Amino acid sequence: MAIMRLGRVEVRCPNWEKSIDYYKRVIGLIETAREEDRVYLKAWDEHDHHSVILKKADSAGLEHLAFKCEFASDLDLYEEKLNNIGIYTERVPAGVRIAEGEAVRFTLPTGQIVELYHKIEVVGNGLPLVNPDPWPDGLLGMHPTRLDHLLIAGEDVDGATKIFTDIFDFHVSEQLVAGEKNDQTIAKWLFKTNTAHDIAIIKGPQNKLHHFAFWLDEWVELRNAADIMAKNDVMIDAGPTRHGITRGTTIYFFDPSGNRNEVFCGGYITYPDSATITWTEDTIGKAVFYFERELNERFTTVVS
Repeated sequence: MAIMRLGRVEVRCPNWEKSIDYYKRVIGLIETAREEDRVYLKAWDEHDHHSVILKKADSAGLEHLAFKCEFASDLDLYEEKLNNIGIYTERVPAGVRIAEGEAVRFTLPTGQIVELYHKIEVVGNGLPLVNPDPWPDGLLGMHPTRLDHLLIAGEDVDGATKIFTDIFDFHVSEQLVAGEKNDQTIAKWLFKTNTAHDIAIIKGPQNKLHHFAFWLDEWVELRNAADIMAKNDVMIDAGPTRHGITRGTTIYFFDPSGNRNEVFCGGYITYPDSATITWTEDTIGKAVFYFERELNERFTTVVS
């Protein structure tokens, strides 16, 4: 039984046509399907049908996030574990969205809707599985290799963290704490794969999205991404810079609908026995933006 990775995010986009153009031409995602109110996209090195769904809506925000499980039987096992601790679940039938199999849906204590799934149509990454070149031709924009992680906000960070650690066997890579005894949680960074974080949870307005991030392989690609943002008048929130937390390099910016994106590169490798790193509130500037050592107000207050 195992969650393998963050599989998809579905985000609401009120600025519909500009958002579709932005995610395809500026970010460089590949469109795999379209309905009247949804567009399905993938990063080029992802093999599954989609990892990002844009949904036409009146306001920005996160419609749902989903983790891919290794086995179909994992859905039954995780559903039983969630029900045993009093968390209501429901089944999302196969075919509700294009290319997707059945999913188990539940709500985190921080308000976000989470789905667990196993089946999804596989479309490949445009390269052969025998003697492939390093990338396919015709890539556009920043062309990240994959959806990497997301940061969600809500009131009960410890409650949401407990579900990830106790039910899904995630580990806490880093935490930001406050209080005289450093016993008040501001944020937690959690991993299931071997990256520094697959999901992070920060104390804030209930059921909000701070950002979702795409992976770039090298620092030079991050610098090129900054050029592409400037060329296309994308609103940059912070960076290029480095995090103290995760040690990754980063740029934060906004899509045309107001959802915050990140391109992320580097950071350390984690293992199940990796120790949790703690940052205290008085070092929050250095923890988040290691070079600048201070946060801008927009970064701490704007969520979607």
